[in-house]
Amino acid sequence: MSGDKLIASTFSRNEALGLVFRLTLFGALTFYGVRWLMKTLDPTRKQKVEAQKRAERILDRIGVKNVKLSEYELSIAAQLVDPSTINISWEDIAGLEDIIQEIRETVILPIQKRELFSGSMLIQPPKGVLLHGPPGCGKTMIAKATAREAGARFINLEVSALTDKWYGESQKLAAAVFTLAIKIQPCIIFIDEIDSFLRSRDSFDHEATAMMKAQFMSLWDGLITDPDCQVVVMGATNRPQDVDKAILRRMPAMFHIGFPNSHQRAGILKLILENELYSEDVDIKEIGKITEGFSGSDLKELCRNAALYRVRDYCNEEIRNKSLLDSGDSEVYHDALRPICMEDFKNAFDRMADSKLQAGVMRFKQRLPELD
Repeated sequence: MSGDKLIASTFSRNEALGLVFRLTLFGALTFYGVRWLMKTLDPTRKQKVEAQKRAERILDRIGVKNVKLSEYELSIAAQLVDPSTINISWEDIAGLEDIIQEIRETVILPIQKRELFSGSMLIQPPKGVLLHGPPGCGKTMIAKATAREAGARFINLEVSALTDKWYGESQKLAAAVFTLAIKIQPCIIFIDEIDSFLRSRDSFDHEATAMMKAQFMSLWDGLITDPDCQVVVMGATNRPQDVDKAILRRMPAMFHIGFPNSHQRAGILKLILENELYSEDVDIKEIGKITEGFSGSDLKELCRNAALYRVRDYCNEEIRNKSLLDSGDSEVYHDALRPICMEDFKNAFDRMADSKLQAGVMRFKQRLPELD
């Protein structure tokens, strides 16, 4: 009888172990099956794979080796910009010499000469820098030139890179921004139009958005409390009043990039026209005086429009020459593009000023002096 009980007990134990094994196997197959199905059905899977491949190429190009990155860090690494490929330098920015000098002293020098500032907490590079001012005045150019000058890795963070349809994934991506930056430091995290991402919080914020902002600020505090960390968060906005107060507190270094004055506008025009052919009657100082309220990008558009008038004349000349050839006239001249003249700037200015008046950007239109 005892032998039968022993056999029954052995069978019962084996059945229990078999049941546990089958349940474990079923659970593992179910888990990996659902995971595979989610990846297969994920509409963004192809973009994620391409982003990870792009990130690996960028990391290899900038010399980041033997650094193990998670899936989320690789997704953020796709936003990396190789400093050597940044074609913006301080020489490309005119009229902002005072701000450039201050950025060199407060941000770049402590990164380049780290050993000189290791004994002081007061002159450590700020962990947050805010560039604010009207659009088109050079904020993004300054951020890129700063990364190039400092030799730092540059993460051009797009807000869309932090959004994910799965709950909790956005917080992991926000965390990956800082963990990646720490692994590849010195690093500048640049957020253009930061007000659209870190705007003032209110009760109408979506729960996922609120959690992502809280995660971002919490990790940012970790940078501030670590004196050896060489990670700088740099933001640009033309609406600083919309940025959350807690974010502004984390960005002690603020620089106002306003509309250029007359002298600065002349410097910008001279830089834009540096490699262009223009006639002696072009008075850059006079154009600088009359273009009050123009940003740097407006001035570049003014020069582009002025240059297009000579292209238009060239096309008209080609049409005239073609008609002369068709009529049998052998004296046909093929000239190169003529220099840009003051009349071209006058026409371009009138055209842009009229557009600004219609858009409500200008209250009245000044005019260039009449030409002889």
